[in-house]
Amino acid sequence: MSAIASSVLGLSRGEIPVRTREVLSRGGWGNPDVLLVESATGPVVVKDFAPRGWLVRRWLGPWLLRREARAYQRLAGITAIPRLLGWLDATAIVLEFRPGVYVSRGLAGRLPPEFVAHLEEAVCEIHRRGVVHLDLRHRSNVLAGQDGRPVVIDFASALFFDVSTRAGRRALELFAEIDRAALRKWRIRLR
Repeated sequence: MSAIASSVLGLSRGEIPVRTREVLSRGGWGNPDVLLVESATGPVVVKDFAPRGWLVRRWLGPWLLRREARAYQRLAGITAIPRLLGWLDATAIVLEFRPGVYVSRGLAGRLPPEFVAHLEEAVCEIHRRGVVHLDLRHRSNVLAGQDGRPVVIDFASALFFDVSTRAGRRALELFAEIDRAALRKWRIRLR
């Protein structure tokens, strides 16, 4: 984590066990634990590969986290995307906590009518920045924030494209169809 983020958040590796408020997701052999952790500035989300085996902790985890951090950096400023706050160490990133509930059929009729339109706008902006999420169909990756607006999380599967080139734009358009299919699913399920 950068010195600025570390001093502002007041987090260290040794404090994670005592500052963890909730385990949001217990990762399997190749996935991080996702923790809600109390920092000096309030709750944050920590995606942590430290509990995994040596190979994942040393190689796969840091590689996946660098990719995900890259996505969050590219998408900085999009309202629907939590901010990357920094790195705890080589095996964990720290993200802004955005409270909300997972989007599901059970929320049909209870979300603001413009929820799906806001989600579509966010995904269009994600694509304009050369990123494709690829896993928007999964209900744990789209939240309804406390303000009723969408929050898109978990860019571990994301792909990146150079939209300044013709080949990059074409490849993005091809893979973006996966995200658009997920949007059509959400539009139907949330009617």
